[in-house]
Amino acid sequence: MQELQSIENLLKNTGAKTPVASDDPVTPPTPSKTEEQLQEKMADIGVMEREREAERQATGSKIPYVNLKGFAISPEAISLIPRDQSEELKVVAFLHIGEEIRIGAVDPNDEKVKELAFQLGERHKANTMIYKISEESFRLADKYYEALPKITKIVKGVQITPEELKKYRASIKSFGDVQKLLTETNVTDVMTILTAAALELDSSDIHIEAEEAGIEVRFRIDGELQPIANLSKDLWKQIIARIKLISGLKINITDKPQDGRMTIFLEEGKTDVRVSTLPTTWGESVVMRILKPSAVKVGFDTLGFRAKALAKLEREIHKPHGMVLTTGPTGSGKTTTLYSILQLLNKPGVKIITLEDPVEYKIEGINQSQIDQSKHYSFADGLRSILRQDPDIVMVGEIRDLETGETAINAALTGHMMLSTVHTNDAAGAIPRLVAMGVKPFLLAPALNVVIGQRLVRRVCEKCKVEDEVDQATRERAEKILSEIPEKSGEPAPALEQVKFMKGAGCDICNKTGFKGRIGIYEVLIMDEELEKAVREGAASEYQMREIAKNQGMVTMVQDGLLKAVDGMTSVSEVFRVAAE
Repeated sequence: MQELQSIENLLKNTGAKTPVASDDPVTPPTPSKTEEQLQEKMADIGVMEREREAERQATGSKIPYVNLKGFAISPEAISLIPRDQSEELKVVAFLHIGEEIRIGAVDPNDEKVKELAFQLGERHKANTMIYKISEESFRLADKYYEALPKITKIVKGVQITPEELKKYRASIKSFGDVQKLLTETNVTDVMTILTAAALELDSSDIHIEAEEAGIEVRFRIDGELQPIANLSKDLWKQIIARIKLISGLKINITDKPQDGRMTIFLEEGKTDVRVSTLPTTWGESVVMRILKPSAVKVGFDTLGFRAKALAKLEREIHKPHGMVLTTGPTGSGKTTTLYSILQLLNKPGVKIITLEDPVEYKIEGINQSQIDQSKHYSFADGLRSILRQDPDIVMVGEIRDLETGETAINAALTGHMMLSTVHTNDAAGAIPRLVAMGVKPFLLAPALNVVIGQRLVRRVCEKCKVEDEVDQATRERAEKILSEIPEKSGEPAPALEQVKFMKGAGCDICNKTGFKGRIGIYEVLIMDEELEKAVREGAASEYQMREIAKNQGMVTMVQDGLLKAVDGMTSVSEVFRVAAE
């Protein structure tokens, strides 16, 4: 009524008079300020009536209603729905906070809108609610898409043009060059420089950590963390916000760990990056794992197995059924070994299914499934489901508990080839570990084919390789271990008095570290008659397993490493650092 009264008052004040006929040309009157106010007021009343109608419809349908006029919609929310889909369904995402998503629709009862809401909830693991909005609210919200072209690229990842990559690679010859570049650039280019530097320096991980006095940047190169740069603490909020934005993480969540992914777009293809954030005292710690496609294309015969061990191993993995286990700590190359075995066995007539946490590398021709503890999809649950898919070969990321262990063993006993990992220090420790979980020895003995123990050692840089003047105590220790290699192994005993060990002196190619690249050192424990009998009879100590392995002719990891040192592939100190006896 107040709006109508205002209209009447405005009409009274216009002073409009009835026009008089005249032969004079008529000049269109210029709208007065009062008339302009009248038109604006009438438009506002029309909008308000449409909003009231939308609210009445929402109430009648028992659907929540929202008026988006003046509502600040964040880029994180509006970008949840592509603009073409938004315009087709007349729907917008207007709120995205934590695990809550709110979308507004002109027709909230549209089945396509409901399906979209369900998909958003599944994709972002969020509670999604649909609100009724008017056409006017939709029109206002649609304008927020205009701001998105500025962030469209960075939402998808980091794009490095060939020109940028060439420029940065030419500028990056050492770790110090990265620091110089970062201090001379703006925050927007920090991620581009870091990713370009990581690729150029062949880094597997980028670590960005908030400290009391600044921001520490480190690269993991050949398994070792190397300090790269230190940035001003004032840049932290901008850097962490950009990292979270391009990796799909919640910017406003700083007190909980988050996991996301981003993509580095290169001319030769895409490289995925797994991003993890962790709350710390001075902010957050960010680790970005660079998942290079080449990492899973390593030929099985180029992993570093010695000829005799490789022949034994190939015989075991080509059996129609049984279990192959790899052991070692995190970062010892177990996944690469298993993927290399899968590549070897991946034939058109073979069905292979993997269960991983998480799926890091995609392999053509293999069905890969990712566990999700939040949805009660564990290794054990997934393995039971996988076996109903009629696979020939199954890979389970890790055997952590009795249920997974028993299911895996039963699969190996019923015609499947089973590949998995166990966290133990060496191959001899795998069997006692499984028995300690509760696995029955009389089932384990016939199911297990082979256990591979492994580590990764750094290769001596070929560019700056020189003779290593090893001290007397270290040489004697190395010679003693080499002299204990079993004759049954088939490895020829090196002439110890003539052995020359090598090391890297340090050069620009290896960034003064003396190492470039890595190679595996292995021990291969075969389930033969003697070992099977011992397991069945309850021999479950690591000491007993090692004695049987020695009788079998197994070369231990440290012996394998020292043989590679004799061949000049690595240094004695590196072998003892990684695999001491």
